[in-house]
Order: sequence, then structure tokens, then C-alpha cells
Amino acid sequence: MTAEILQLCGLSPFLEQELQRRFTVHRWFDVTDRERVLAERCASIRAVVTGGHIGIPDVLLARLTALGIVAINGVGFDKVDVEEARRRGVRVTTTPGVLTEDVADLAVGLIISLLRAIPGSDGFVRAGLWLKGERPLARKVSGRRFGIVGLGNIGNAIAQRLVAFGPIRYYDPSPKQVPYAFAPTILELAGQSDVLILAAAANASTRQLVGREVLDALGPSGYLVNVARGALLDEEALVAAVLEQRIAGAALDVFADEPHVPQALRMAGNVVLTPHIASATVETREAMARAVLANLDAFFAGQSLPGAIV
Repeated sequence: MTAEILQLCGLSPFLEQELQRRFTVHRWFDVTDRERVLAERCASIRAVVTGGHIGIPDVLLARLTALGIVAINGVGFDKVDVEEARRRGVRVTTTPGVLTEDVADLAVGLIISLLRAIPGSDGFVRAGLWLKGERPLARKVSGRRFGIVGLGNIGNAIAQRLVAFGPIRYYDPSPKQVPYAFAPTILELAGQSDVLILAAAANASTRQLVGREVLDALGPSGYLVNVARGALLDEEALVAAVLEQRIAGAALDVFADEPHVPQALRMAGNVVLTPHIASATVETREAMARAVLANLDAFFAGQSLPGAIV
């Protein structure tokens, strides 16, 4: 009999096909009578496969008495009670490394799109407005000062790409051996940046790290880009800063309550929005899928887990 797993969200076709081939899969997001499934299968389900944006609700972590692994298709694990998982002996894995390049690429793309107003220009041409006149001038990207919040793998990859455009500074809990200037506080970094990029992990110490004070330090000619997690940003403070033009604009791939995005951000002309697509390429989603499968295979074989957090 194949091992039973609980799938909490939709995944790539390749990953879903492989999960179905290897395991008995219960698709939680398709279940209508969840209480019945929990009552019948709570002592049989050994693994949960989920996305970083969902993690595992505390109630499932408590109810799945045979659970041994939470395999996350992504690098974020802020939606998992890691300490409770550790206490219960439940392993938690992610897919580190494989999505770094795509996230960094998107960050650069968002910066260029935002400052050069590419989405608005695209709509301008499509609507036939070019026949009636020219677009307003945009802003130059080269020569800007870039501040990166969180210089882990992704933050460092963003820095490597942006160094061709302008000087890099970064904020991290402690200085690193890198050729970029270190800012001891995020407030200081914001004040020294034209573009502030959020690339830090979401945890208790980074929750709403960017609020009104940081946005005001960034100032009316500064731009904010978030490719990390919505939890890093006080979204209400950002909405106010955008509407009151206390910052020049923002580009966001992540939000506080995905897929719900405040109407004010959706309507703002100086904001670029994407639906959490930083890792959404064919190549990277396949690599992530293989990493999830490697973690599951290792767990069920009693071997070392390649992407273990806990």
C-alpha cells in the first residue's frame, strides 16, 4: 500500500502527476467534508505537501497524528509553526536554491518596469492613445542607489544583477563579506536608497519591518519593491504613502492577504503588481517539484532530507 499524503494547494502539473504516481493523495483543497477526512485519515496521512504561502494550519498540524513531514514547494516557511513541528518530531523541508535566479530576475524586471512605466506604456499603445500624443517622461534606472533588505541567497543574487545599474547598500542583522556597503539599520538604508528592495525571510523579527517611518525615510522620490513576503510590509502604510505621494511608487509580487490586493493599489498608476510569480517559470517550477519529491523520497526511505529546515 502506498503512503498517504495530504496536498494542501494546487501544484505544477508535473509535481501533481508524480505525487499521484507515487502516493495516495488526498487533495485538501477539493475536499468538501474535511471533518470526515480528518476523522478517517488522521492516523494514516504521513506527509503534507504545501506551498510557502499556505504552510500548514495549526489545526492540521495538531490533528494529523501520524504526520512525519511537511514538504513545502518553495523557500518560505513562515506559515508553519516550526517550534511545534519540532516538538512533535515533524520534519519541515523547503526547496532552497532552485528559485534564487528567477526571483532575482523578477526583482530587476519589476524595478525597470516601475521606473520606466512599462505597464502604463503598454496600455497606452494598446488603447490607441499614441495617435493623440506622447507619454509622460519616466525615470532613469541607471545611476540609482539600490538598497536591499536581506542579503541571503536571493538578496545577493539581486545585488549581483543591479550592480551594473548603480551602487548597492544592504541591511542585514550583521555585516557580510561582500563588496557592498552595509547599513546598520533599515531606516538608514531607506534614507540612502532610491530603490528599496525587500528580499528578507518572513519571521517574527521581520514582520511589518517596513512601515510609515521607513517609507518616509525612502521619501517622495523613492521606490519600494517587494519580492519577499507580504508580511514584511505594513500594507496600510504603503497604501497611504502611495496615495499621498510620500513615495514615488511601488512594485509588488507579494501581498499581506494573497490573492486579495487592496483596491487602492490596484487602481494606482504608480504601482506595478504581479500575482506572486517570482518562481513561476517552467524550468524553476520543475526544479522545485523535483526538490519536493527528493525530500519526500528521502523521508519515506529513512534518509537525510536535502531541504530540511527542521
